[in-house]
Amino acid sequence: MITPKKIFFIIIIFFIGIINLNANIEDGLYITVGNKAITKSDIVNEIKLLLIVNNESYSEEKREKLNQIAIKTSIKRSIKEIEIERYKYNIYSKADLKKELTNIANKINIDIDTLKTICESNELDFTIIENQIKTELLWNGLIFQIYKDKLSINLDEINEQLQSLKKNKGISEYLISEIIVNPVNKDNLKSEIENLKTKIKNEGFESVAKELSISNTSIKGGDLGWVSENEISKKFKSKIINTPVGNISEAILLPEGILIFKVKDKRTVEKNLSLEEQKSLLVAAEKTKILNMYSLSHYDKVKRTVAVRFIDE
Repeated sequence: MITPKKIFFIIIIFFIGIINLNANIEDGLYITVGNKAITKSDIVNEIKLLLIVNNESYSEEKREKLNQIAIKTSIKRSIKEIEIERYKYNIYSKADLKKELTNIANKINIDIDTLKTICESNELDFTIIENQIKTELLWNGLIFQIYKDKLSINLDEINEQLQSLKKNKGISEYLISEIIVNPVNKDNLKSEIENLKTKIKNEGFESVAKELSISNTSIKGGDLGWVSENEISKKFKSKIINTPVGNISEAILLPEGILIFKVKDKRTVEKNLSLEEQKSLLVAAEKTKILNMYSLSHYDKVKRTVAVRFIDE
């Protein structure tokens, strides 16, 4: 339960940490992304949001890295907005919006009202968070609309996974995070993977995910939450299952880039779903995986057509 004392403590942590971030900021145009403008205050707000959703406080030592991450996420969102507007796509679910807000709040063990209070205390308009979530929901809906006819599911593979699950008394769930980085040519592949692993070892998985990952999960340090083995693609399952808790998986090569998982925890829960329900989960997870790949490739294609310009001081 969130007590008034705990709410006050959380707010103070964020407020003391972020208060210096607002000092001496002279607002002005900072970046243009196509026809979109990003101001200095937009970057400050992006940093505030990064700190809040990751339950971190601000320090001068973090300034440069936070600034880089904020710039990356702001540019990426602007590019998505341009594509959404080009298609005039405006369909999203208010229930999904509330669900995502709840997920953000739950991640730092608070409720939505407390999240609003924290934002207000740090001079961050709560509608900024709502609008960012709306952009992601609209983008995901647009990707589905464009690629829905290309969602080919291998039902034989799904049935094979079901047969395997029937033998187990319980279902394993994994608390995992991900990093996806851009693909590299074959000659540099081995060294790129080793460099990525070294960076993860030295700086931490979550920090590297925020800085380098091209996945939508980057803002959350790559966090995917608890994922049932029913929802894990066959292509990834063996990598995750064979990774000890606390470690990172072997690198997985995708057309869209290099993928590495971190297995943070594992648990077993009793099966309470019928085979048909389990099959539906497997199909949905496979569709999500395919759509995520289309999302990455579509974004990369759009990004190449949008001019990004930093405004000289």
